[in-house]
Amino acid sequence: MKVVFISNFLNHHQLPFCESMNEKTQFHFIQTERVNEERLSMGYGEFEDKYPFLLCPYVSDIEAKKTQTIIDDADFVITGSAPESFIAHRLKENKPVIRYSEPFLRKQQWRYFLPKTIKFMYNRNTKYAKRNVYMLCNGCYTASDFSIYRSYIGKTYKWGYFPKTIKYDIEKLIKEKRKPTLEIIWVGRLLKLKHPLMILNTAKSLKEDGYKFNVSIIGTGQCEEEMKAFVEENELTDNVHFLGNTSPDDVRKYMEKANIFMFNSDHREGWGAVVNEAMNSGCAVISSQGPGSTGYMIKHMENGLVYNYKRFRSLYKNVKLLFDDDLLREKLGKNAYLTITQTWNAKTAVRNLVVLLNCLAEGVPTSVLEGPCSIAPITPRRGMYRRMIKKR
Repeated sequence: MKVVFISNFLNHHQLPFCESMNEKTQFHFIQTERVNEERLSMGYGEFEDKYPFLLCPYVSDIEAKKTQTIIDDADFVITGSAPESFIAHRLKENKPVIRYSEPFLRKQQWRYFLPKTIKFMYNRNTKYAKRNVYMLCNGCYTASDFSIYRSYIGKTYKWGYFPKTIKYDIEKLIKEKRKPTLEIIWVGRLLKLKHPLMILNTAKSLKEDGYKFNVSIIGTGQCEEEMKAFVEENELTDNVHFLGNTSPDDVRKYMEKANIFMFNSDHREGWGAVVNEAMNSGCAVISSQGPGSTGYMIKHMENGLVYNYKRFRSLYKNVKLLFDDDLLREKLGKNAYLTITQTWNAKTAVRNLVVLLNCLAEGVPTSVLEGPCSIAPITPRRGMYRRMIKKR
């Protein structure tokens, strides 16, 4: 089976999937642009000429022609952040195309109902409702967002990001995390949509309540100065440590030592691959209902905790629960690890994707019942928090 995956650039979160896909199919990854400086500073690599499956059409006209031929001849093309010109011929010929997308109804939602937006969505998506075009949903709200435009109804499948999966002796790892002073870790760009001040308000409340803890914050961004000022003003310098940008490998090392991982983003966070990494590292995860990964990977009180991102009280209640209940904290960490190693990982995603592609080729429903490539239901944002905490 010939499969092509098109995206703006290859990154370390996609590499495990690509390498596994390359083993199972005749696979190519099309990188449509160079990695920018900001991404490079965050640990993204420049992979040109490093992998046999990687093609970069911007390098030369010869590479561009070779790339287009491979796309046109593929059995399936999966496309994300890439120019439509790459798949124009396939769409015209009704050859199988699978789009993948994060949720897109993130802010100023009224703009999505403007006539020009509706026209754009029709030409790009809705007009292919009855054709050979499908959707991989990078987040639990994607199917719902596209359903507003009557796009991909009955043709949406769960998807996500699949960073490197590390196998541990999970009992040993959890045992090593046992210590009098609990370690909390927060990872990401310090942007308002990620609500990084939530972790500082948490630290302030924990100190006021007499808990022993350390907070490690990895990342930089627009909120950094405000956050450092908050730490100084509230005398939290002994508890809160800003580590800046670190390599992906170092991020994992910090996660391996941490007891709790906090993910505070609102609905503007499409997925959040750091959640995969924290779960893989045996952290007890506390996540808001906002990010697209939460609804797919986290089951409240089973392998993590979910809180309402609009309410600090909802967050802090869950934080205290993990500080006060060692057995629950360790259970969530173990189950989080199993969720990644058994279901939400690159090898399982590739195996399930091959099954899905064969089902699509044969015109039969997918036989994948759980995890990546299982059916993605329509899950509106409204009421999602209540559904998440009740679904146990």
